[in-house]
Amino acid sequence: MSIPTPAVQDRSKRIISIDVARGFALLAMASYHFTWDLEFFGYTDPGLTAFGWWKFYARCIASTFLFLVGVSLFLAHGKQIRWSGFWKRFAMVAGAALAISAATRLATPDSFIFFGILHEIALASLLGLTFLRLPALLTLVVAAFVITAPLYLRSEIFDHPALWWVGLSATNPRSNDYVPLFPWFGAVLTGIATAKLASASGLLARLAGLTPGRWTNPLVFIGRHSLAFYLIHQPVLIGSIWLFSQVMPAPVETRQVTFLKECQTSCEQSRDTEFCSSYCVCMLDTLEGEATLDRLYRNDQAAEWKAHLDELAGACTAKADSTLMEGGAQ
Repeated sequence: MSIPTPAVQDRSKRIISIDVARGFALLAMASYHFTWDLEFFGYTDPGLTAFGWWKFYARCIASTFLFLVGVSLFLAHGKQIRWSGFWKRFAMVAGAALAISAATRLATPDSFIFFGILHEIALASLLGLTFLRLPALLTLVVAAFVITAPLYLRSEIFDHPALWWVGLSATNPRSNDYVPLFPWFGAVLTGIATAKLASASGLLARLAGLTPGRWTNPLVFIGRHSLAFYLIHQPVLIGSIWLFSQVMPAPVETRQVTFLKECQTSCEQSRDTEFCSSYCVCMLDTLEGEATLDRLYRNDQAAEWKAHLDELAGACTAKADSTLMEGGAQ
């Protein structure tokens, strides 16, 4: 998760409401990251933030940021592209994205951020310039295509790591923040089209005339310094939880227990608890019998390993279904 470029015209014409919206989104992002950090340090169940309501919450936050990127891009460059300002902001965001990749590569090499939301913002801002002069309706049509493309255009052709940024690989790679071009560029295009329509209808002019109350000042401040907030907040949160863990450490769990909890959480998104318990125990027993549990956690992307996991999943699914049927017949 991350933040959009904050540019919107010059300061005298800045639409405060957009800064407030961005500020709310930043606080929501911080709350999600705080929960993710608690999970990382072992204070919550494994997989808590990867499924269910938390996953939906994260996607809403990312969509909001990218939507605001599109709105801000139109407000800043809709009438005329200000190249000096654009390249300055682009360099800042792209530089921050590269710094995050480098830092997470060192901290969490098995799930480092190779194309997170900052990477997406940088690329989307560049590609979004080509849509500033196009009709809003056409932009919305393209947005719909980009958003839905992963539903029917996924292919093993995109499984090579050099193409993971596209977002159309058959299996999503492991990363702590994965925001590829498809479908997320669609949110930026939606923001551009919405800003165009709002400008044509006079809504932007009305928003510019609004003066929010003083209670919004903190939101406006972080909304105008969103990149700085993003870069600073996570080290502060992680550092705080680490200090707390030195006083009250989280319970230590074995990798087997962690696997069962993660598997159960994931499985219960589509099947019932009884089935998932049987299925996950089967998967764990098989992986341990093969001595390949470590290989699973290394996020091995080899085609033969993926095919083997699919075979194991199919066999354990059949076994779990059979066990439930036998139990129901008794």
